[in-house]
Amino acid sequence: VTAQTSNILDTIYANDTKNVALFFPEPIRQGITGSDNFVFTYNREKEQYFGLLQAKPGEESNLLIVNRNGSIFSYIVRYKEKLTKLNYFIPISSSIGNEIPKGKDSIQAETSEKSNAYTKYYYEKFCTYLLDRKQSNGRIKKRNEGIILSVENIVFDKEELYFVVQIENNSTLDYDLNFLKLSIETRQKGTRKSLQRLYQEPIYIQNLPSEIGEIETVRFVYVLPKFSLSNDRRAILELNEKDGERNIELKISHRHINNPN
Repeated sequence: VTAQTSNILDTIYANDTKNVALFFPEPIRQGITGSDNFVFTYNREKEQYFGLLQAKPGEESNLLIVNRNGSIFSYIVRYKEKLTKLNYFIPISSSIGNEIPKGKDSIQAETSEKSNAYTKYYYEKFCTYLLDRKQSNGRIKKRNEGIILSVENIVFDKEELYFVVQIENNSTLDYDLNFLKLSIETRQKGTRKSLQRLYQEPIYIQNLPSEIGEIETVRFVYVLPKFSLSNDRRAILELNEKDGERNIELKISHRHINNPN
């Protein structure tokens, strides 16, 4: 077994009134706690990516997890009456080692592959969480001929900005989406006022439709690398209809971008 014994173990807190969920990059094959006052439950018959931790008052202990691919994860676990975190998304980089000795090249290749897969998995889970929350600021919206484009929420997490977007089709005609682009618009200095736009490439998109039916509402998430804006810049969300003219340009102030949730 190869392991990095010099790592300082992270601490996970749990109690007896809530489930603390741990999501791993690979399905869990084995989960063991060092004390009876901590219980880690997972599907032993059908391997799944997550397990649930609960705790009773008592001394701290440890939790050892082995994934299907042999990756080993180890944590200190403690009881805490009031919890501030209920979900842990565990990156492959947190593994302290592997059951199966491997060559250096194969470890690096597998780590890179698993890291990319986990990143996509994390985006998917966090986007689903945001869509389920249905939190709305109610301020950033614009309409055109029965089509309403709105940014419900802007959330910062890790190194990304998540834009929760909603399109309402209150018309009696289907809306075929040509494209939805987010750009940064800068006011150029000088005697003649001019604007310059720089398109921002999303790193992940969840639930973007190609068509919005009549009297239908859709919600989706755009994920971009985190950025901030000066006072002379703003974001523009541009909705364009395929073979139609119901186009919308929604202006998003630098204040919304610089103060995400």
